[in-house]
Amino acid sequence: MSSSSVVVSESSMPNDVENVTILGTGPAGLTAAIYAARANLKPLVVAGEQPGGQLTITSDVENYPGFAEPVMGPDLMVAFRKQAERFNTRFLDGNVVKVNLSQRPFTLETSEGKVIKTKTLILSTGATAKWLGLPDEKRLMGKGVSACATCDGFFFRKMDIAVAGGGDTAMEEATFLTRFANSVTVIHRRDKLRASKVMQDKAMKNPKIKFIWNAEVKQILGEKGVEGVLYKDAVTGEDHTLAVQGFFVAIGHQPNTSLFKNQLKLHENEYIWTEAGSTRTSVPGVFAAGDVADHVYRQAVTAAGTGCMAAIDAERYLEQGEGI
Repeated sequence: MSSSSVVVSESSMPNDVENVTILGTGPAGLTAAIYAARANLKPLVVAGEQPGGQLTITSDVENYPGFAEPVMGPDLMVAFRKQAERFNTRFLDGNVVKVNLSQRPFTLETSEGKVIKTKTLILSTGATAKWLGLPDEKRLMGKGVSACATCDGFFFRKMDIAVAGGGDTAMEEATFLTRFANSVTVIHRRDKLRASKVMQDKAMKNPKIKFIWNAEVKQILGEKGVEGVLYKDAVTGEDHTLAVQGFFVAIGHQPNTSLFKNQLKLHENEYIWTEAGSTRTSVPGVFAAGDVADHVYRQAVTAAGTGCMAAIDAERYLEQGEGI
């Protein structure tokens, strides 16, 4: 990150209670920091396990407003952080491992044993794409391997693509990719889909989508980019190769909410519940923004929008004297 980052050390940590503490430094968290800092709330941001969020492992970003030319994901997040720093946002490197939302001020504890007390809390811990666990996924990430069709589909115009998965996520990704690709082959480890009937019907009626059943992907082929996938037929035990130039893993996302279970209301899919049209959670003074509460859109621009909302919600909460 930027060498001019304001990092809170043990000696410089304020002894009083924070007005706003933000967990996460993706688009949601850093946008919340910008708005909270401009409101003179002096926010403290805890960077988290993956500073910068998922965009730090994204190559070209072409769909974020304001950039006529593609911008590298890590560069975009550096720009977000520099803007937050310009308004004197304080950053604490590390990760929160314990939270107590049962009493005010809320109490947080970092992996280094640092205790933070805060009047309000903005949760922007994001969600993590589920992967197959193949070494080639990391090796070829951004070189033909992706977990986000809406982010990267544009780069696969007139190419052949494989999608791993059999649920709604896979059908949505496969259908979206047909806008760009020559063909999309869904590789599923069972003999029938788990997706809803509506999504199944839509995918199966699409002439560009093919299916390989009872198949397990064993390897992604290619050195500098994806050239194919090696999969095993679970019925015959035979290995087969499929020539493709792109490979999308579409087996869902896992929201980073394990810390908040039994303390906040969660949806069945473990995303944080928020009031309609708001970022308020089931605990007054706690707000959620970005992918940790959004299982539908999962875009940088929508995450930034809810980050703005969370900061404004926190500011109004404090103005009303509800903070303590």
